[in-house]
Amino acid sequence: MLVLPAELTHAQASACCQMLAQALRRSAQTAVVADAAALVRFDSSALAVLLECRRESLALGKTFSVSHLPARLRELATLYGVAELLPAAP
Repeated sequence: MLVLPAELTHAQASACCQMLAQALRRSAQTAVVADAAALVRFDSSALAVLLECRRESLALGKTFSVSHLPARLRELATLYGVAELLPAAP
């Protein structure tokens, strides 16, 4: 499971993306779940990080889903037309 930090704005996006990509490459799990429960402060950069995690997961032959996505971030994903790329974890 990938765990997103409490704050994920433009300032943290690059470092967070690199950290999560490394975790993805090291993980033997074939079903990747990004846990967004800790997110309390974020901007649209959080969507970019999640989409990059999805791209990396698919490139490694893994599935990708998101758990506990905050409603406001789900609304942003819908507004930008990418909500279907971030399915809720079962």
